[in-house]
Amino acid sequence: MNKSLRQLFTIVVALFVILGMSTTIITAIRANQLNNDPRNTRALYHEYGAPRGAILASDGSVIAKSDPSNDAFSYQRSYTAGELYAPVTGFFSISQRGWNGIEASRSSLLSGQSDQLVWQRFKSLFTGQENKGATIETSIDPKIQQAAYNGLANNDGAAVAIEVKTGRILAMASTPSYDPNQLASHDTSEANGNYSTLSQDESNPMLNRATSQLYPPGSTFKTVVAAAALETGEYQTDTEIPAGSSYTLPGTVTQLTNAVSQADGSDGKITLEDAMAYSSNTAFAQLGVALGDDKVSSMAKKLGFDSPITVDGSDSTGTPWMSVASKFPTDTTDDKLALASIGQGDTVVTPLQNALVAAAVANGGKVMQPTLVDRVRSSDLSVISQTKPQVMSRAFSSGTANKLTQMMEAVVTKENPNLAIDGVQVTAKTGTAQIGDGNTSIDGWVVGFAPADDPKIAVAVVVHNVDLYGSFAAGPIMKAMMQEALAECN
Repeated sequence: MNKSLRQLFTIVVALFVILGMSTTIITAIRANQLNNDPRNTRALYHEYGAPRGAILASDGSVIAKSDPSNDAFSYQRSYTAGELYAPVTGFFSISQRGWNGIEASRSSLLSGQSDQLVWQRFKSLFTGQENKGATIETSIDPKIQQAAYNGLANNDGAAVAIEVKTGRILAMASTPSYDPNQLASHDTSEANGNYSTLSQDESNPMLNRATSQLYPPGSTFKTVVAAAALETGEYQTDTEIPAGSSYTLPGTVTQLTNAVSQADGSDGKITLEDAMAYSSNTAFAQLGVALGDDKVSSMAKKLGFDSPITVDGSDSTGTPWMSVASKFPTDTTDDKLALASIGQGDTVVTPLQNALVAAAVANGGKVMQPTLVDRVRSSDLSVISQTKPQVMSRAFSSGTANKLTQMMEAVVTKENPNLAIDGVQVTAKTGTAQIGDGNTSIDGWVVGFAPADDPKIAVAVVVHNVDLYGSFAAGPIMKAMMQEALAECN
């Protein structure tokens, strides 16, 4: 009898151990996986059963909110000017869990389930009040955002504006865009159908081209090469470097030429400033080879290349929003290094990365951590967190930054007067990257900042697959964004 009881006791204990282990796996180890499983309707109803926090632009205007609805989900998510702000907000859907943007990076705060809101949940439990999600206040300036979006119009492209001293992202536009309201529908079949249509659209409207698309930077990369040269101490703005009307890539029969005769220089040489102003391919290809792979790639890395860049959020607030890593080739042959040094070949960047390069020049060589959220407030308006400016790296000295500023001013005054703004010193570097079979098309670029003597805003714009030089394809968009920013400063 005792033996039977012992066996029964052992079995009962074993069952309790198994039960404990399975419960632990479900409630702890697999909790996030199960909560994010689209088949988990309880989690879905729980998320929609409480008002999700609002997302605001920098002027306090609402760009995403939740309103009461007369259905099983209790609250309807809606987006103001959805296509304009979609790259920033992302979307929140009952049928698709692949959120992006702030809806993903700040999801636990928006839903009210973050550990940072535990006191609020505690108060709601005892007062009987509804638990509400936190409000996310972004750094996006509606006027600059609108100028970027209007300028891109029906083109494939992106534009980013950064506040120079802080790294705050003032605008992030990507076109073609989409309307997140189409995915927020409580009609599951409708939401699924809209998602299927958008995800299969050849123009890829749900792709945030500002942070998730890599483009050849063309001549905008000459800013990086010039920084590497100046940092050696062996080059000044008036240093003459080899140029010429053509340059044969080392070990090949391929010749590089220049777009304008001024870029050829005189007697096969050109000053570093004029090489930048007239965007001399022959000069910068030879300069890149002379500097060597190590110096150019080292400068690129200091500016943020070769590593993903955090745009917003953390594991504790949601799904971190990461910009894909821009790339500059290393350990390569001289012919490929020459091409890479003029922003062709294997060099690729995101618009965000290129905006950071311009901002670093404007900020004395300091690369600021880009940020998209200024502060987070609980439902009682108390501040839960506030973003502080943070230096990501020092890419080069303030002396080098001053010389680059002088050279980038010359880009406008000597070669691209269409980028000038009355009463303001504008700096820029244009880029015309050849793409497609036989290099038959163009990615038109421009990066720059203003005012040159007291920088406020740095901008990068790319317009994909056009037949215009960067100065004319992307230049007017940068100019419009700067004018909006500077008008608000006055």
